[in-house]
Amino acid sequence: MKTTTKKISETRVEIKVVLDEKDLSAARKKAIEYLAKDVKVQGFRKGKVPASVAEKNLDPNEINNAALEIAIRSTIPVAFEEAKQSPLMMPEVNVIKYVPNETAEYLATSDILPEIKLGAFKNLKVKKVETKASQKDIDEVIENIRGAYADKKAAKKAAKLGDEVIIDFVGKKDNKAFDGGTAKDFALGLGSKQFIPGFEEGIVGHESGDKFNLDLTFPKEYHVKNLAGKKVTFEVLLKQVNEVIKPAKDDELAKKCGPFKTIQELEADIKKNLEAQNEHKANEKYKNDLVDALVAKSKIPVPEILISDQLNFIRDDISRNAASRGMSFDDYLKQVGQSEEDWEKEAKKVAETRVKASLALQVLARDQKITVDDNTVDAKIAELRDVYQKSPEAINNLKDPKVRMEVKNRLTIEKTLEFLVKAQG
Repeated sequence: MKTTTKKISETRVEIKVVLDEKDLSAARKKAIEYLAKDVKVQGFRKGKVPASVAEKNLDPNEINNAALEIAIRSTIPVAFEEAKQSPLMMPEVNVIKYVPNETAEYLATSDILPEIKLGAFKNLKVKKVETKASQKDIDEVIENIRGAYADKKAAKKAAKLGDEVIIDFVGKKDNKAFDGGTAKDFALGLGSKQFIPGFEEGIVGHESGDKFNLDLTFPKEYHVKNLAGKKVTFEVLLKQVNEVIKPAKDDELAKKCGPFKTIQELEADIKKNLEAQNEHKANEKYKNDLVDALVAKSKIPVPEILISDQLNFIRDDISRNAASRGMSFDDYLKQVGQSEEDWEKEAKKVAETRVKASLALQVLARDQKITVDDNTVDAKIAELRDVYQKSPEAINNLKDPKVRMEVKNRLTIEKTLEFLVKAQG
């Protein structure tokens, strides 16, 4: 076998493979052995016909075609190994010459794991964000707790910030109702900032039974593209004003929340929990920022097939989330005000960023010989079995070798991230 490698791009190669008589002879022998299993010859049981006998009862063209297929299948891995290239998919094969028992030539084309030049991974100069909880943060939690224990009483008065109102509303753009802008008997806490600026403030001063319009403008950065920065009108019916009577911020409130005797003990517990949450978020952000910094210092060509795979993953994830709310992917696009072309353009950037991060970590793991042993993988799968013990389908999926490989890859990435953090000193 002889090979010649042609680099089409940084992420794609074409390998020309020439097979000789020896290569084809070995493939022909395997082809006859394989085809002999289905040959029926008088005096022999099916599957027990000797190859020499079976050959005489087989169609020569069938043997030749099977031999070529086996020859190609068995030599492709060798060809890429000799070329020191790692295909990312089953190569496309184009046979350009085949003389049975004598010679064969074919072209194998595939996207490959590109040559990645990883930048220096130490001292990436990434700062970890502050994790302390401020008194303002603690006060916000206390206010939410007071709201949860509040009494609500219908009141015949003008609505003010802090009250709860029950409203019907219809949002219109260019005199047409837009998706997601209509509701009935909606309970809204004035001052909660659930709605766009001006909506809650516009209700202040109105009383039960009032009908009025609110002419507002959506923020320019609003997540629904066809509403971002647009002028709209909300037709509102104020059905009821509820005065919200919150309990005092005192020791009695603390006792309602758990094993606390004083409000100071409750605040201390809130601070501890907030800082634990902040620490987790800060650690995740720090790791992401380190990977971004490493990618920025590295040269990472991205194969189009990996971007395409990641794009499909993002689409599938959105589709699953949409389906859980009774929506299709097209419904989701309408909700966010995007065409499929615009969505794909934005999602492709996200996909490319993810692929670059993944490749950088894979190369770092390879270079630093970071691996995960079978015992660690077994322990993780056992942990997942406990999590999914009520789902027979999920338990069964854990037996799939592909799932095991995914678990191992994920654990390897986590271990590599830990290494990257420690490398910062």
